[in-house]
Amino acid sequence: MRADIHPTYQTIVATCSCGNKIDTRSALGKDSIYLDVCSACHPFYTGKQKSVDTGGRIDKFKQRFSGMSRTIKR
Repeated sequence: MRADIHPTYQTIVATCSCGNKIDTRSALGKDSIYLDVCSACHPFYTGKQKSVDTGGRIDKFKQRFSGMSRTIKR
């Protein structure tokens, strides 16, 4: 193996837009990074996630294919 080809693995601070700060390690080469979402503010992790039927897509699908029932003739 060649020496001195690997990046330095250092401690950085990841700051979320909600203000949450996370101490982690990275080979990015910066002292800090900024995140849009984190586990403290993401709806999936906070339990505030909503299931949204945009434009009634499920109803449109059911209406479109409701007449196409498969009948088996014997």
